[in-house]
Amino acid sequence: MPGMDSLLDGYPLSPQIHDELLGVDGVRPECEPLAAGFDRLGAVEVGARAAYLASRYVDSGVTFDLGGTEKPFPLDIMPRIITASEWNTISTGVAQRVYSLERFLGDVYGNGKVFDDGVVPRRLIVTSPNFVREVAGITPANGVRIHVAGIDLIRDGQGTMRVLEDNVRIPSGVSYVLTNRAAMAGAMPEVMRQYDVQPVDTYPSRLRAALEAAAPAGVSEPNVVVLTPGMFNSAYYEHSLLARTMGVPLVEGPDLVCQQGRVYVRTTMGLNRVDVIYRRVDDEFLDPVHFRGDSVLGAAGLVSAMANGTVTVANGIGNGVADDKLIYTYLPDLIRYYCGEEPVLPNVDSWRLEEPGALEEVLDRLDELVIKPVDGSGGKGIIMGPECTKEELDAARVKLRADPRGWIAQPLIQLSTVPTFVGDRLQPRRVDLRPFAINDGDAIWVLPGGLTRVALREGQFIVNSSQGGGSKDTWVLADRHPVEQPTVPGIQLQAAATGDVAVGPLTSSEPMDKPDRSAWEAQQGQQQQTRIDEEVESC
Repeated sequence: MPGMDSLLDGYPLSPQIHDELLGVDGVRPECEPLAAGFDRLGAVEVGARAAYLASRYVDSGVTFDLGGTEKPFPLDIMPRIITASEWNTISTGVAQRVYSLERFLGDVYGNGKVFDDGVVPRRLIVTSPNFVREVAGITPANGVRIHVAGIDLIRDGQGTMRVLEDNVRIPSGVSYVLTNRAAMAGAMPEVMRQYDVQPVDTYPSRLRAALEAAAPAGVSEPNVVVLTPGMFNSAYYEHSLLARTMGVPLVEGPDLVCQQGRVYVRTTMGLNRVDVIYRRVDDEFLDPVHFRGDSVLGAAGLVSAMANGTVTVANGIGNGVADDKLIYTYLPDLIRYYCGEEPVLPNVDSWRLEEPGALEEVLDRLDELVIKPVDGSGGKGIIMGPECTKEELDAARVKLRADPRGWIAQPLIQLSTVPTFVGDRLQPRRVDLRPFAINDGDAIWVLPGGLTRVALREGQFIVNSSQGGGSKDTWVLADRHPVEQPTVPGIQLQAAATGDVAVGPLTSSEPMDKPDRSAWEAQQGQQQQTRIDEEVESC
């Protein structure tokens, strides 16, 4: 910064990359107090506080699993700032998207009107590995299947926020949003006082309220539990944090038992009824009667209890069909269909390889594109064309020709950068953003902030922690002159006729035997959707 020794001295800018703190005319107005605060502290003091953050996370057990080893999740000391006006656009766009996905899932497992109207081909659903026929026709108590969503956003080279992917199965990472804020308030209090930052600590109470609202009809005081695969799962820290902050029990599969069409949890006082299960276990492990017969992470009879209307599972079983990457390409059309308006947040341009001419065009340009498996998550299986060798590109062409329905292609987006403390200076590093939305059936609320992930290595595109990435605290500024914002409603479905629910034949009334320990630990490690990210198959 002119006239003083600045941590931004020598900070490189690129005309192809949007930097969120520095523009062509210098520090962006909303970031001036932030940059000045860091300069007043100086490199030595900032470095000492960055070391404090690292030690705090180690001591507090804020970790992620990498190859079976627990590692602290790196938190960079420079926060990311989002203005109130931009956040209004982001939150409205996220809520619009979640609303449309919720309506779409209602069609997928209901009357299928969206297919009859020709908006989405029905064959995309029946050929999706994430379509779960076992829950077709089951309507949740308040019509909600997406209780929690994580929508991944990126900012392109022109500064436009775009949706990269939707996560409506078991979106993970909100625990780091909560812990990042607490850590930054302790590490940089004088800088935070320069801003009116919207709080994030209401998330657990909001989540609990949404889960209680999803309880079966007639339940006045719902019993909610968090179902975890167990302590060997990579996201166990988050499971335990959410259960503790919501004030509900954290349970594992062997703690649950299904009897007479209901779900109970074992306690020292006997069996207690369970009304809502916030599950952090993948679909295939939830019920060994209907899915994987060797699963020890769920409860036999759970799907039958759902069908009886005596328990709600959040998020809904079968939601993965909605965050299939092929469905992602139809989201703009689905928003127009369900909302009658244009998307607030645009997609990244994408090729559907089954469409005429698309496969050949993609094969010709493979060395400049990003190829994604449609049923992948967390970055798993992605092929980064620009980083591939000729032999790897040839192998990729064979894969695409063999299964064009299984892939989409996208251009390589130059992710925006945010200054990140490296050594004794601030350096640009690429970031993405995952806002979290909660749907209670009446309205969709978006947590003001979200998980900003940062690629800590110079020139790196992949922000995943498995690739050396970290996170930033996301400061959404309060609107000093708020205007009325449109509210995106939750899903309003006509209530089913009241009356006694017929209890079907018992699927399992016997307590589950204590599982084999080695199988239990292995299955915990197989969980994929609960990971914040996974290893990326980049070439």
